[in-house]
Amino acid sequence: MKNKALSIIKNNFSAIKIAIATWLLTSAIFGIECILFQIIKVNESQVFLVMLIFPFALIASLPVLLILVISISWIKRQSFNLTNKYYRLFIVCFISTIPYAFIVGLIISNTNYFGKQLSIGNSLLVSTACFFLSYSLAILILNKKINNYFMEQNQSQLKEKLGSTANHQPVNSSNKILIKGIVTGALILLMLIPTVFVNNLVDERQSRQQEVVKEVKQGWATEQTVYGPYLFIPYQQKGKDINNKEIFVTKPLYLLPENLNLITVIAPEVRLRSIYKVLLYRSEIKTNGNFNVKLPDDFDMNCLQIKEAKICYGITDLKGIEEKVNINFNGHPYELSPGLPIKEFKPVTNVVNSNNEISKSLNSIDQREVVGLSSPVNLSLNDLQKQINFNINIKIKGSEQLHFIPLSGNSKFNVSSTWKNPKFDGNNLPSSRDITSKGFEAKWEFNKTNLPFGTVLNEFSFNKFNYAFGVTMLQPTDHYSKTSRSVKYAILFIGLTFALFFIIELLQNKPMHPVQYILIGISLVIFFTLLLSISEFLQFDFAYLIASVATILLIILYAKAHFKSIKTASIFGIFLTCLYAFIFVLIRLEDAALLVGSIGLFLILALTMYSSRKINWYNNIEE
Repeated sequence: MKNKALSIIKNNFSAIKIAIATWLLTSAIFGIECILFQIIKVNESQVFLVMLIFPFALIASLPVLLILVISISWIKRQSFNLTNKYYRLFIVCFISTIPYAFIVGLIISNTNYFGKQLSIGNSLLVSTACFFLSYSLAILILNKKINNYFMEQNQSQLKEKLGSTANHQPVNSSNKILIKGIVTGALILLMLIPTVFVNNLVDERQSRQQEVVKEVKQGWATEQTVYGPYLFIPYQQKGKDINNKEIFVTKPLYLLPENLNLITVIAPEVRLRSIYKVLLYRSEIKTNGNFNVKLPDDFDMNCLQIKEAKICYGITDLKGIEEKVNINFNGHPYELSPGLPIKEFKPVTNVVNSNNEISKSLNSIDQREVVGLSSPVNLSLNDLQKQINFNINIKIKGSEQLHFIPLSGNSKFNVSSTWKNPKFDGNNLPSSRDITSKGFEAKWEFNKTNLPFGTVLNEFSFNKFNYAFGVTMLQPTDHYSKTSRSVKYAILFIGLTFALFFIIELLQNKPMHPVQYILIGISLVIFFTLLLSISEFLQFDFAYLIASVATILLIILYAKAHFKSIKTASIFGIFLTCLYAFIFVLIRLEDAALLVGSIGLFLILALTMYSSRKINWYNNIEE
């Protein structure tokens, strides 16, 4: 009885020592990981705070220490073989990391630790990988002590059944396979961490490109939205102020064309700034049509301040106008100048009109700045009772996008260009379009029945986001988005490659060191940096081909040097070629990417299961 009590005390004391050692090592390794991250960030202002992570991790992980003491002691008492005991120990460690990984993941996702705010999924991936890797390394460092502790009971049982000459090799061999599998899994998680930095590098390069494009656009002209022409005529309306005194309130009247025809030819220009390409354009817009004014019957035309009439033409960036703009209106030429009459109205508040309604100034109707051209015109009340013809030609330049607003009762728009990659967007798609290798041509048609306004307006907000339509000229390739998509498949590149090495080394009984796995993982990560850097100079398809061929050849030569077999190296070459080709297809696909990816992963899993069917995982002696 006394010996049994001493054995229990000894067992518990050993479990406590192993748990404390694991706890201390895990906290230390996690602190080292944080310091390495801080070194990568090169932020000296937070180095002192990072040094406090180790003691903080010790305090925060005290519940884990208690869990380890209980779990290790319980696992030792069970009648499992050594492999199953390790298996359960790693499960306990993984489960204990989940709440900590979740908390740290939330902190990372709400901070700018990696240069930007990561998504919650990437944050959880990074935090889980760091915690589980810390546990795994601690267990591997203490492998000998944990192994002796777990084997005490098994050894005594084997001695009783088989004698002192019992062969323990099957147990030890299966234990090695389990540990190697866990190490491989931990290395896969470890190698996913650099892909987060690669993804940040892609975002950084893309942001740099956007800054360059924005800089060039500001010096050239931004996206353009044009509308018009339209007539602006102020009129007076009787009203009363707050003292019930009769006054006259000046209000705007907008007259839109009855018919409008617009023909635009866009000439694209690609400018180089450093290594980046910026898409610009020049365009010539020819517009003609007529006004056929039909005022309401109860409208008093004598209230119109006809001498203040102006012809207006809207454009969002006046910097893009290349030549002076003349309009032929009602048989007379006029030169348009910057500025719209909407700015001439001053706020007038608390005015009661003839309908006893509160009226505010035009500025309160549309507070946003309206940019455009206008010119006073010679107009009489008699002119408003007949058809007024006009035509205008304007040459403007802009960047990537050209939109229009259909301010007319009936209108037709014809847009053509030599650019081969248009995107028709906005509130309306073209009624007809033709895209060929020589360029594109698109047509839009509108009439009074499909527009939410008439040709006579008292109040109107020229909001391009409600009615604008047009074309955006797309760049042929967006290598940054494609590179970013390829980085998202990093787990397939790394996981499947490591799995193949793991299976081959078991089949051929030529084990690889974890350092060799890390070197292979680094080569797989460098593939993405090669792809990013080369794609900035060449088309993405050629960049992908060059980066993938270089990576595949490197791994083939490394496999040939380790396994001493051309056949084995060829297997790696065929597998990696198929893998990179499969990922390339997924990157190019859009709508069918999920379907093709799911089928491909199923086939890869089936092939992996088939290839591993002859592996003797427990090294059992076959009879």
